[in-house]
Amino acid sequence: MMGVMASEETRAVKPTAARTPSAQGPLPPAPRAWAVRLVVVGIVLSALNLRPAITSLGALLEEVRDGLGMSGSVAGLLTSVPPLCFAVFGVTAPRLARRFGAGAVVCAGMVAITTGLLVRPYTGSTTGFLAASALALMGIAVSNVLMPVIVKRWFPDRVGSMTGLYSMALALGTSAAAAVTVPLTDTLGGGWQSGLAVWAALAGAAVLPWVPLVRDKGPGSAVGSVHARVEGAGPVQHVHARVEPTALRITRSRTAWALAVFFGLQATAAYITMGWMAQIFRDAGVPAGTAGVLLAVTMVMGVPLAFVIPRVATRLPHQGPIVLALGVCGLAGYAGLYLAPAAGAWVWAVLLGVSNCAFPLALTMVGMRARTGAGVAQLSAFAQSTGYLISIPGPLLVGVLYQHSGGWGLPIALMIGLMIPQMAVGVLAGRDRTVEDEAAAAAP
Repeated sequence: MMGVMASEETRAVKPTAARTPSAQGPLPPAPRAWAVRLVVVGIVLSALNLRPAITSLGALLEEVRDGLGMSGSVAGLLTSVPPLCFAVFGVTAPRLARRFGAGAVVCAGMVAITTGLLVRPYTGSTTGFLAASALALMGIAVSNVLMPVIVKRWFPDRVGSMTGLYSMALALGTSAAAAVTVPLTDTLGGGWQSGLAVWAALAGAAVLPWVPLVRDKGPGSAVGSVHARVEGAGPVQHVHARVEPTALRITRSRTAWALAVFFGLQATAAYITMGWMAQIFRDAGVPAGTAGVLLAVTMVMGVPLAFVIPRVATRLPHQGPIVLALGVCGLAGYAGLYLAPAAGAWVWAVLLGVSNCAFPLALTMVGMRARTGAGVAQLSAFAQSTGYLISIPGPLLVGVLYQHSGGWGLPIALMIGLMIPQMAVGVLAGRDRTVEDEAAAAAP
């Protein structure tokens, strides 16, 4: 796999005085081969665990609601907890990474996911279920933010390829949880508690690769050293230069705001889909098992596309055309859910799966819209935290509209209405510019 990941994404960097120890002080050692391989394994296993906590619940939402006595509005609140936790806890990730190292924080995040998933089905109350879910989602939140940072730091010449690998694993974990949670529940005796708790085993496995990396903060400094293709030097060479942190006023960048809003609107669509799409199909007369498979189809579309889209995006000067293509698929899928949810269920599931690939595109643009590791860390935290704040009302509002209207017409109209601004801000975020340049230009 690593041989396939070409290093065409990184712009050429001319050799400078930064290459000499006398100019910049002692140079950090090159990353160790075993550490690089372990990071790849850690990225893949972690990505597999970033959505099962959500999609496994979506597949069993009706059973959980009945078991805990939830109303439709409370269930809508439950589907809004993920973006709330991502916004609240994700903003702390860069600070924690600077203090403890990104590997240590992700390791702790995987422990939190394992604990939350294991505990939440057996709390016996809605409050306890929400609290344990929040613990798991806290671990997901910090890992969400730090994955682009780890990719940029360890694989700066393969941002598109590694983002694609990470996004593909994330989509695989998402779709697997949606597809097999109901059959697993039946196999384990029919109790929804065991069907949800079983995913703690996968999260526990993701802890292991990060344990040897807890004290390893990555190649170079905590801010990140430069690994670049040296112009005219032939094969990729690792050039280590100390990069000192700079005060980046990220809020002065229009691209940062556009990317944050784009991230928020695509997250709104994704969490509405993960939380409610299976229920839409079930209310249309589709059996529960088939509805779970349809949700899995939507999620599994991201497996191949999440690998392809970042690689294509890094070759384009402007990612707007990809944004528009994904948005058109989303509009068509929502229209199908409104007009013929059961008759064309498989088609709508595929179209919405393609549309949901705005997520790996957004992650790729985070890596492309900043030049340095520090810039990526700030942009990732800002875009994801602000974006998830924006996405919080969507799933909750869908639950309220569903309960008070008695049908899916108004919720689906809301989804269609949100797709238009998502396409607009995505085009703005896709322009070829960096947040460092925009923040500097806006400085007084």
